[in-house]
Amino acid sequence: MKNRENFIFWQIAYSLISEHGYRLIQLFDNQKELWLEKLENKHAPIVRLMLENFDWSNAMQRDIEFSAVNGERIRKQLGKSELHLTNIYVSEFPPVDDYESRITQPFVHPEGNKTVVKTLLLTNGKAESGLRAISQQLLVDLQFPINEQYSDQEVELVKKSSIEHSVKKEKAEREILRGGKPFFTYVFILIQCAVFFWMEVNGGSTNTSNLIKYGAKVNQLIYQGEWWRFITPVFIHIGFLHLAMNTLSLYYLGGEVERIYGRFRFLIIYLFAGFAGVVASFLFSSTLSAGASGAIFGCFGALLYFGVTYPKLFMRTMGMNLFAVLALNLVFGFSMPGIDNAGHLGGLAGGFLAAGLVHFPKKAKPFIQILFLAASAVLVWGAMTYGFSNSNKTLDESSTLVLAQDYIQQNNYDDAYDTLKHYEQQGSEISERTYFLLSYVEIKKGLLSDAKPHLLKAIELNPDFHEAYYNLALIYLEENDLQKAKENAERAVELMPGESQYSNLVKEINQYLGSQVEE
Repeated sequence: MKNRENFIFWQIAYSLISEHGYRLIQLFDNQKELWLEKLENKHAPIVRLMLENFDWSNAMQRDIEFSAVNGERIRKQLGKSELHLTNIYVSEFPPVDDYESRITQPFVHPEGNKTVVKTLLLTNGKAESGLRAISQQLLVDLQFPINEQYSDQEVELVKKSSIEHSVKKEKAEREILRGGKPFFTYVFILIQCAVFFWMEVNGGSTNTSNLIKYGAKVNQLIYQGEWWRFITPVFIHIGFLHLAMNTLSLYYLGGEVERIYGRFRFLIIYLFAGFAGVVASFLFSSTLSAGASGAIFGCFGALLYFGVTYPKLFMRTMGMNLFAVLALNLVFGFSMPGIDNAGHLGGLAGGFLAAGLVHFPKKAKPFIQILFLAASAVLVWGAMTYGFSNSNKTLDESSTLVLAQDYIQQNNYDDAYDTLKHYEQQGSEISERTYFLLSYVEIKKGLLSDAKPHLLKAIELNPDFHEAYYNLALIYLEENDLQKAKENAERAVELMPGESQYSNLVKEINQYLGSQVEE
């Protein structure tokens, strides 16, 4: 092969790499075949460039079929539904037999018809027309002067320049994937582990009262102004398994995100995603919740933003695996009870928004970043406005009971009363447990006239509620209505014969009745 063809081969490669955004993905050892792709345009075909003389067209046909096989392998690796391959031969002379029929129509890989190969041939005397055909096929302007002769030094220079540009592009990709070393990932792991073990030795990580004390998400308390509960749940975990799963996820996902975005950007992404997850949970779930799951789903969101920005690099490095893990987590979340899916989806969206806001190290995009900042601000403002509107202040009964019982344990009957009354006034379906607990607090506050109807409602809902009969008997006894006191006390004994407290109350009431008869 003459230097002229060698120069054309490498000059085409150089122009596509340096001027048109193509990246070298494969260079054969003989340096007579290379493969190129364009990262920024997912619709651009992959280019296979080959320096070869074919004596016969059937040899060319076999090579075209080989290129289709290799192209199909790349298509599967990238997860593409179809792949278009532009196959370019640079030759000193064409095959001696009829070869035009081999390249007039594209060759389609027979397995699924998903890889299509279009072949172009540049030969002596037709190089200029061949460049025009390449330009038309790739939608680029590929022009350069072609001389009759080139020295070895000229060929070596253009070859060296092509490879150097390719190395620079590869280095730039590595810089994208390695924007920084994980630091805050390990800090957050240490924090959540330290908080967990502190809670374990100070009341337990599954103890509801303890969870409330250390900052779990409780809608009622957020309504009362405890805004810090929009972030503290991110560092609290309910049980060792919960901690272990989130710590493992954070180690792998958080580390990858921090390597791509750098430390400071990761810090913003993680905290904003965690906040967004708690806000979504606040809006759509009234139950008590805690955990770093929202922030971890935010890491998924940040990696998806990376995929949107660099689709081919994303698909080549992590794409299908990430989609599979994300899908598995979502399916698991929606199929298992007690999972805060609102928090997961909120964190996913928050991570995507935060990634767009901070973008990538040394690659500022002011317009896009301002757009993401505005979108994030509007969404947070809208969520807060809706969340604190009266129409959305729905309370969960189980969380209300837990919060009220926590207040009762602290002898804080005023806050317990306010919590239970607020739930009662909400107009939701109220169970006998809530009526009973409200009556208990009212008794403690000396509001016997309010406690009596609530106990009667509890008994109406559950005729076998022995504690309610007992407390009602005490109220009637306080009102000196001994007959009704006796009836309710005896009913309590009937339902729970072994409870000495109940039988003692019956005896006490009978003594009062006996003394009245004697008088």
